[in-house]
Amino acid sequence: MWREESGKRREERGKWKEEREMRKVEREKRNEESGMRILRLLSWKELVISFLFPLSSFLYFDNANAQTVMDLIREKPQYASCNYNTYPDTIKAVLTPAPAGKKPFYMSHYGRHGSRYISSRTGYDTPYDMMNHADSVDELTPTGRRVLEEMRLVMDDTEKRWGELTSYGKQQHRQIARRMVERFPEIFCKGARVNAISTTVPRCMESMGTAMIEMLQVNPDLNITMDASKRTMWYLNHQDKKLRKYMTKEAQKAYDAYTEGLLGNSRLMELIFKNPDIVKEIVEEGMFNYYLMKMGLFQSNTHLYQNTYLQDLFLTEELYRMWQIDNALWYIQCGGYKVNGGKQPYSQRFLLRQIIADADSCFQLANPGAQLRYGHETCLLPLACLMGINGLDYETDNFEELEEKGWWCSSVFPMGSNIQLVFYRKDIKDQDVLVKVLLNEEEASLPFETDCAPYYHWKDFKAYYLNKLDAYKE
Repeated sequence: MWREESGKRREERGKWKEEREMRKVEREKRNEESGMRILRLLSWKELVISFLFPLSSFLYFDNANAQTVMDLIREKPQYASCNYNTYPDTIKAVLTPAPAGKKPFYMSHYGRHGSRYISSRTGYDTPYDMMNHADSVDELTPTGRRVLEEMRLVMDDTEKRWGELTSYGKQQHRQIARRMVERFPEIFCKGARVNAISTTVPRCMESMGTAMIEMLQVNPDLNITMDASKRTMWYLNHQDKKLRKYMTKEAQKAYDAYTEGLLGNSRLMELIFKNPDIVKEIVEEGMFNYYLMKMGLFQSNTHLYQNTYLQDLFLTEELYRMWQIDNALWYIQCGGYKVNGGKQPYSQRFLLRQIIADADSCFQLANPGAQLRYGHETCLLPLACLMGINGLDYETDNFEELEEKGWWCSSVFPMGSNIQLVFYRKDIKDQDVLVKVLLNEEEASLPFETDCAPYYHWKDFKAYYLNKLDAYKE
């Protein structure tokens, strides 16, 4: 029996080493291909100060339905980290031409801040304290000692930067803003008004400012205003006290049952600790596995992106299990989970009403320009669910159905994620205004009929969502 177990362990270690080498080769290839692109985008001074993550992450936007989540994680491990996922460096989507005579004239937008440092040290302290305790009793293997060194490097780099926007986050918003102007020159024309607002959180304000500066680089004749005030927080970052109580007893019971077999990682324990059975008194296997994995994957958002040692500790199957854990949790928090009532998306009812009201108020203007809003994933994901973008309004009580139905939160709210509503008409007298929805700059579907997909009649859009909002009982 002992020999069988030892053989199995050797086989697992061999599989881990083989996969790690494959990732290294793929990463070097991607780094080489993306190096010149980064040099063109950044000044030399900024490049030296803060290396930016070069890994192209457009893969899941090309044709997510043709790939499984496992495929996406194999190609881009950060996909497993859900809301820590990074925004694509490249957008390949081609936009569908508008119906005859229709031209873009107005944009309404809600976007998440760019890549940031982890918001608090709690997530890092959990595995770090366990490792230090194990080290104090001489229970770390050589690999374990290397892991602890890497963890200290991450802790030192992040200290006093909790929640701050990174240089990579700035790059994301520069690229998004530039594409906005270049894709829709009719909207961002000479003298066009661009009204940008953000929450009062510094990383959101900095994301907004970075984007607006880039827009002026492309078109210096834009008329841009910016604001960040508590006066708009009621809809830009509304936190519904009632709906925040999403983890009901029934939901917790179902979630615990679903994740029970997903948290552990005996292979990792044997890799890092001399006597895994002994250190279990000081190291909780499930928590250690989860938070060490998060710590490794998060570095793709910082200038430590090239150091993937912690990330490479994990097999694709292990990363996939973490995605399952987090995707289910985000569904409980933001989606139509029947067990807790399925009303979580309505936390963004004020934001959707404001978007509709702002749009209506602009239609009498010849060149209304754009209204851009900068906030957080905890608003963007439930907003996308409330709107039913790409089927995200799917309701179920079974977590096992989420992957099959395409409820993949990692594709919705990576760092820098955004929803753009682009409006079209022939001229100011045209009463049949059309609107197209872009999720992360790709055309998306809505849950009501249209005769000109991916374009929708504004009158239908407005009627559908106002009726839905009016039907909600607080």
